Amino acid sequence: MIVEEIMKTNVVTLHPMDSIADAIQVMESHNIRHIPIVDDKEKLAGLVTISKLKEIIPSTFRTNENPEDLKKPLELIMEKNVITGHPLDFVEEVAAVFYEHKISCIPIIKDKKLVGILTETDLLRTMVELTGAHQPGSQIELKVPNITGVLCDVAGIIRSRNANILSVLVYPDKQDEHMKILVIRVQMMNPTGLIEDLKKAGHQVLWPNLPGITL
Repeated sequence: MIVEEIMKTNVVTLHPMDSIADAIQVMESHNIRHIPIVDDKEKLAGLVTISKLKEIIPSTFRTNENPEDLKKPLELIMEKNVITGHPLDFVEEVAAVFYEHKISCIPIIKDKKLVGILTETDLLRTMVELTGAHQPGSQIELKVPNITGVLCDVAGIIRSRNANILSVLVYPDKQDEHMKILVIRVQMMNPTGLIEDLKKAGHQVLWPNLPGITL
């Protein structure tokens, strides 16, 4: 999946000489927490976030205090060294950037112009959709050898139960480098029979721990 599939393209922006008061009003009216700052050619000049406003002027959102501060231009407080992305970047790579730099949004640039924005909320929504967590189903966790063909074998067992696979996640077993953990979400409400089939095939089921089933 690439960024342009999940980024917001209808981006609310302001200019460097707009005031802090303008930023507050825009954030409140649009219910947003990030405002890219662009120049007259729609090129990114900086970024203002709600956390930055509160950091610089703690009383910002009490407009009856320090009214002169609210008249200051955004160019004085905006973040100018902004981490950006491209529409064709892979979502998982951008997610790693979010994690590494502890940021909450990335403006998306194409041909030196702002074309979108990606926020941590967009990433979270995408993760939920990719894992199928928003759909009715059951999650099964298996510990399997890190060898070719294991996933195919597991998928075959699931297929024999006429169950639809909603998502598959694979990650290393931290205790054994020769093993992998499979987290599979299947479209069935009662996975008891499937779990029994998996165990009979020699697979170690870590979850769920259902009554009457010895794991």
